[in-house]
Amino acid sequence: MREKGTRSLEGVRVLVVEPVDVKLKFLLEQEGALVDYRPGIGREELLDVVGDYEVLVVRGKTRVDRELASRARRLMVVARAGSGLDNIDVEYLSNRGIAVLNSPDAVAESVAELAIGLMIAASRSIVDASLKAKRGRWDKVVGRELYGKELAIVGFGRIGRRVAEIAVKAFSMKVRAFDIADLREHARRIGVDLVETLDEALEGAEYLSIHVPLTPSTYKMIGWRELRMLRPGAILVNTARGGVVDEEALLKALDEGLLGAAALDVLSEEPPRSAAAKKLLEHPRVIVTPHIGSSTREAQERAAIELAQRIKEVIAEARRGAPWVEG
Repeated sequence: MREKGTRSLEGVRVLVVEPVDVKLKFLLEQEGALVDYRPGIGREELLDVVGDYEVLVVRGKTRVDRELASRARRLMVVARAGSGLDNIDVEYLSNRGIAVLNSPDAVAESVAELAIGLMIAASRSIVDASLKAKRGRWDKVVGRELYGKELAIVGFGRIGRRVAEIAVKAFSMKVRAFDIADLREHARRIGVDLVETLDEALEGAEYLSIHVPLTPSTYKMIGWRELRMLRPGAILVNTARGGVVDEEALLKALDEGLLGAAALDVLSEEPPRSAAAKKLLEHPRVIVTPHIGSSTREAQERAAIELAQRIKEVIAEARRGAPWVEG
C-alpha cells in the first residue's frame, strides 16, 4: 500500500453533479481525491460551491457555461461521462486553461446497439404491436426486414462505424456513410461506401441513422429538403442530438407519408414541453426513448474507468507544468 502523499490526486477536490457509475468515485478516491457525489444539486447551489473544486464531473443535463466557469476559480478539469459536449462551453473553458474531457469510446457500443434496436422496433412496429396486445388486440402487424436494405449513416465516428459494422455483418445492409473527416480506411475495412456529400448518402436510402455532434454547422442539417431525398417510406433513427433534425420538417414528412416512421432517442427539448414537441412525441409512427443511448451498466462502468484515468493524467500533467497551490 502506498504511503500518504504519493497518490496522484492527493487533496484534489472533485464534485460529481449527475449520476455516474460508483467506480468513478472509488478510483478517484483510491488516488487520494476528495469526491463529493451530489447528483441533483440545484443550479444556484452549484454556482455557490463550484469554486471549491478542481474537478467537475457532469453528464448531459448540467450546463457548464460562462456563468458557471466564472465562479470556478480553482477548476482544472470538466469531465463529461459520455460523448457529447454540447452542454459545455468548450472554447471558453479552454481559453481559461481548463481541460475538457469526455468518454466517447465508452458509450459507442451501447448507443450503436440502441440505434440498431430502434431500426428493428420501427420496422416491425414492435412498440405499437405490444401495446395493442396488452389491450387484448391481437393484430398481426406486417412489418419489414432490415436484411439487404440501403442504410445512410450521417456521421462515421466511433458510433456510426459500429452501427455500420452491425448493419453489414448481421443484416447484409448496403451502407453509405458521410463524414467531414477522411475515414476511407475504416469504410473499406467494414465494407461501407464512404461518399463525399450528404446528398449522396441520403439519395434513395431506406434507413437513415444519425451520429453527428450538435454544432452550429449540424443544427437542423436534416430538414425538409434532405428528408425528401430518402426513399418514400424510409425510417429515420436519431440517437445523436435532437437539434440535428428539423423537427417541424420531420413531423410534416411523417404526416404526408414521406417517412414510414421515426425512432428518436433524442429531442430538441428534453423532456418535451411545447405543443409542437408533444405533437411529435404522440405521433403514431414515432418511437421515443428518453435519451438512453449510453444508459447501460457496461457503458457507464467503462465511462467511469476512462474518465478516472484521464482525470489522473491531466492533473498530473498540470502539476508537472506549474506549481499546484492548495487553498
